[in-house]
Amino acid sequence: MTPVTHTPIRRVAADVRGGLGGARGEADAAIRRHEASDLNAYIAFDAGALRRQADAIDDAAGRGHDPGPLAGVTVSVKDLYALDGYSLYAGTKRELPPWPEGFLVASLRGMGAIFTGKTHTVEFAFGGVGLNPNTGTPVNPWDPVDHRAPGGSSAGAGVSLWEGSARIALGTDTGGSIRIPASATGVVGLRPTTGRWPTTGVVPLSPSLDTVGMLAHTVEDLRYAFRAIDSLARTGDAPADPVPEEVSGLRIGVPACRLWTDADSAIAAVVEGALEELRAAGADVLELDAPELDEAAERYLSGPIVQPEFVGFLQRELPAWIPLLDPIIGTRLEAATGVPALEYIAAHQHRRRLSTDLHARLDAERIDLLAAPTLPISPPPLAALARLNAYRKANRAMLSGTCPASMLDMCAISLPAGLDGEGMPVGLQLMGPSGTDLELLARAAAVEGVLGTNLTRLGTPPRVAG
Repeated sequence: MTPVTHTPIRRVAADVRGGLGGARGEADAAIRRHEASDLNAYIAFDAGALRRQADAIDDAAGRGHDPGPLAGVTVSVKDLYALDGYSLYAGTKRELPPWPEGFLVASLRGMGAIFTGKTHTVEFAFGGVGLNPNTGTPVNPWDPVDHRAPGGSSAGAGVSLWEGSARIALGTDTGGSIRIPASATGVVGLRPTTGRWPTTGVVPLSPSLDTVGMLAHTVEDLRYAFRAIDSLARTGDAPADPVPEEVSGLRIGVPACRLWTDADSAIAAVVEGALEELRAAGADVLELDAPELDEAAERYLSGPIVQPEFVGFLQRELPAWIPLLDPIIGTRLEAATGVPALEYIAAHQHRRRLSTDLHARLDAERIDLLAAPTLPISPPPLAALARLNAYRKANRAMLSGTCPASMLDMCAISLPAGLDGEGMPVGLQLMGPSGTDLELLARAAAVEGVLGTNLTRLGTPPRVAG
């Protein structure tokens, strides 16, 4: 494969909207990259359908119609979303009944985006490592020899970006399923505030915590796409897009909690180095107490919210799929039916109290963002996860860095901070107060302006550059 180069999606869409015939060129380039790749990002990729979408966009632009702000932008879709023309498996062994397309896919389609195919997901999105014995596990492109975990549950999303077949990758994030693969593969991934966008047309894991979102190579690409989509989701007048902020004066809180103390020392050092660069550029990097993050993580990982909601959905809607669950999923659900209703209600009450307390402290101390490593461990080789106990340990670790923001109703983004001692990407997670998605993106763009994009900071993955 030839090395990936990056063209901002704003420029791609502008060329297509100008009638320059760029959508077919984008489609053909995506097909060539996919056919040359052995990264296994997709469960289904339809070159013919992609070309037909592109030709329709170019035809509309050529006749003087505006296809939309994402005209000709290639988008991969996690196999948890309904996508017309594609079967829906949700990572399982058996095709699900037909689902109608939901808000995010329909919005992108209406804005001129073209869909490349369905990317691999963990079975029913229930896992953070990225493994799927049913449909296959994508290859993390950063290890030239071993097959390492790509991060989950949006396992094929970040891989499709490095493959070069997509410029935007759709994922879902309940406890970290966008940010984890973003960190593991060295791209950018955004979890919007819970409820910011409708989750229609997506197989649910935990309706209380599920979000839909995106991964891309740069913050600026995500910011451009987010703004276009968000204008459709908001009722009334859309909020003004914040002016890009300077890093100087940005108040970044470094929480005293297990997000840092449980991280491998090499990973913590990479993120600390990135924060030092931001400090040198004028940011105020401040330590603060945030015990709520630890409590939220423990409550999430103990399972009184996600697991009962997931089992309830399966029992109501897909009971025939329960006996088919792979043991790495099924054995973790055995205790879910035993969660008492009072414990479930108490878990929600507790997380709301934690969120209120943390948000009050951030407001009182005028903290714009919280910063921590996205993942506390390096993406492990699949061979090291053969035993179920080893998988469970890795899965808990990979979720532990991202689930607190989910539980506390925050928006959060992961962007590349550097490479660890094993040559694997390290993510810097920035967490913003609930509802500050646009501000988070503006601030993350300023951070990216200091640290650089993934290509300038990390280079090209060995399996892509070769």
